[in-house]
Amino acid sequence: MAKQLSITTPTRRAVLLGLLASTATGSFAKAPDRSPRPVPRAETLVVVSKNGARDIAKKAGLSGEVCYVVADAATGQVLDSRKPLLALPPASVAKSLTALYGLSALGGNYRFSTRLVASGPVVNGRLEGDLYLVGGGDPTLQTDALADLARDLKAKGIREISGKAYVYGGALPYQSEIDADQPVYLGYNPSLSGLNLNYNRIYFEWAKSAQGYTATMDARDEKHRPMVGMATIKTVDRTTPIFTLNSTSRQDNWTVAEFALGKKGGRWLPVRRPQFYAAEVFQTIARSYGIKLPKFIASGHTPAGTVLAEWRSDDLMVMLRGMMKYSTNIVAEAVGMTASQARGNAPKSLSGSARIMSDWLNQATPAKRVKFIDHSGLGDGSRISASDMTQVLLQSGWDGPLRALMKDIRLRDSKGRPLKNQQVAVKAKTGTLNFVSALAGYMTAKSGRKLVFAIFTADLPRRAKVPKSQRERPLGAKAWSNRSRGLQQSLITQWAATL
Repeated sequence: MAKQLSITTPTRRAVLLGLLASTATGSFAKAPDRSPRPVPRAETLVVVSKNGARDIAKKAGLSGEVCYVVADAATGQVLDSRKPLLALPPASVAKSLTALYGLSALGGNYRFSTRLVASGPVVNGRLEGDLYLVGGGDPTLQTDALADLARDLKAKGIREISGKAYVYGGALPYQSEIDADQPVYLGYNPSLSGLNLNYNRIYFEWAKSAQGYTATMDARDEKHRPMVGMATIKTVDRTTPIFTLNSTSRQDNWTVAEFALGKKGGRWLPVRRPQFYAAEVFQTIARSYGIKLPKFIASGHTPAGTVLAEWRSDDLMVMLRGMMKYSTNIVAEAVGMTASQARGNAPKSLSGSARIMSDWLNQATPAKRVKFIDHSGLGDGSRISASDMTQVLLQSGWDGPLRALMKDIRLRDSKGRPLKNQQVAVKAKTGTLNFVSALAGYMTAKSGRKLVFAIFTADLPRRAKVPKSQRERPLGAKAWSNRSRGLQQSLITQWAATL
């Protein structure tokens, strides 16, 4: 029998598993730049029940609810279903709908920009006026991009400024975190503003010596690794809590329990003051280029002046493909908020923007019972049924933007190894929260028939009992998720063989 973890005395192994968790980033190939607005389909869902799939659901040994729908991609006819109208949290499958929402409002060619703006002329290497670092809401801006801006500033001949240095992050309304119900130290639950850096995460690294622990915080990227002072961390001789955070108007002050650290290691921590994080990193890198800048202060308005340098993100289709592959929450939230603004709204919160997206989905797609509280699926208050999710997939179409953005799903054998000769082609989006698991997308059966499907599972009473302090890796969640993924694979295998 596995030893049950105590809330007050976690094992070092369990703690380290959490500490070493991190989120990947990467680059992605080009994709089509057009995304036509979805055209509502005339077909209605016809519910049909298949005993084979029903038996699979019963044998899965999964607590909670199991809901699914699979339909013919060409006709819209439902071929199999279980509780198709029961709405459950979609987890990161929500990002599929955010992708559609973003493309409908912004277009596949949309690119975020980050600019350096001057309020005066440059005379003999001196900017006679103020310098502004202006964010445009880019959720993928990284340290090396700021280095490119500093390089371009040097190319203009600038070595110093006569005025002040300002940072503007008001392109998107500031959010201190995505989901308040998550532990404070999770890197995938960062802040959001109009100026973001490194997915609003900072790298905490530690090492133990005879004199005690040394701990550093840096904004590392592929080419640059500037140390950061706006975020500090102290090691403390205690067992719990693992982390504490005290944020001031421009500073994040962390403490961490030495019990959890071991000899050495590192992990990403969220940043709660992103515009000052980006400003400090830019100031440090500019100094390495011989450009002397004063400490940045916040600007409350969009500056007017001459654009000295500009960094532009990848186009939206490329950005969304990365979001779907790596399930980056901050990208979903920034795209969703920007899309709401582009549709003529001015939401002040993620939940407000999510309501606007929900209204759009309920009006512009066949889905009629959609409710979202954010754009990433991180919060468990969002709801959609397997029926509505399948209808949206049908409307987007086999050759539409959603399938193009989804990743290939590999089926596995009984020992969890990827099948070498997989005969079923599946492109889908996964979603996982504690005691919530979802999978939705497109597949080709062995007969060649094209199908769309949505599978939602959730044990919400069990999820509700997990203390906030244990929500990174609660007891039993991994085993439950494994059973859910096994159920998903069994259903796909059954449908591929029989439909």
